[in-house]
Amino acid sequence: MLQGLVFNIQRFSIHDGPGIRTTVFLKGCPLACPWCHNPEGLSPDPEIVLSQNRCIKCGQCVEACPQQLPVPQTYPSQEAIDLCLVCGACAEACPSEARQVAGSSMTVNEVVAEVVKDRVFFEESGGGVTFSGGEPLWQAGFLAASLRACKGIGIHTAVDTCGLAPWGQLVTVAEATDLFLFDVKIIDDAGHREHTGVSNRQILQNLQKLGEKHSRIWLRVPVIPGINDNRENLEAIARLAATIPAVERVCLLPYHPLGEDKLKRSGRMTQPVPIDRPTPTHMQNLAAVVEAAGISARIGG
Repeated sequence: MLQGLVFNIQRFSIHDGPGIRTTVFLKGCPLACPWCHNPEGLSPDPEIVLSQNRCIKCGQCVEACPQQLPVPQTYPSQEAIDLCLVCGACAEACPSEARQVAGSSMTVNEVVAEVVKDRVFFEESGGGVTFSGGEPLWQAGFLAASLRACKGIGIHTAVDTCGLAPWGQLVTVAEATDLFLFDVKIIDDAGHREHTGVSNRQILQNLQKLGEKHSRIWLRVPVIPGINDNRENLEAIARLAATIPAVERVCLLPYHPLGEDKLKRSGRMTQPVPIDRPTPTHMQNLAAVVEAAGISARIGG
């Protein structure tokens, strides 16, 4: 049975597509955005995350560890990250649940069994299941199989993607996807490389092709002050959206710092990222820029 690596299943989501949704988060992502809200999904492998505020320093994790790795005083040390076998023994032994494993193998049937528990909420609200990440296309085969299984029992399907994947994978997934939530962060390629670590050329090409093959796309723009919230970038995104009939709206997602603690827990960051939250007025002004191009804009999911 085909298996995938899932790091979270979030119920009652209202920002990942229409209605009340269950969001399945898959591990692995080709981008390296410093503002990422789900950094535990970046690595394609399971990993140990530590919530320092829960740690009672009882030492049971050290006793359970096959390698007797020392407990760091703050967040996971690089040495511990490099040597960790991710066997999960420390997480099982932790009485305060300070240590957890991010990423567990699930079959398609297991994912569907979790999703279908919320079917009554989907039917009442016009919701469904959304596959996110990480980048769900990183596990394209598992994603396609899960989408087909959900759609086969009448559940509305959505995929939240950064769009960076081979076109063949994207078009295969599209066959069982009712709605794409397609991220567009920065139009300028040099700026995209600087802030995400990769070019956006394949992303934008995939978006254009997808618009020819699929009928429902919502563009999603994470608004990161000082990085992509300038008028020029938003005007360029709106012009692009206007050329793709399948794009129904542009969703502007205001940055929030919820990912900072997750970065610390995974050992990827020890100091806060210096990014301010955009003000409501600024978000409204950006929405007006998009709507001036004749494109529907929404603040939030």
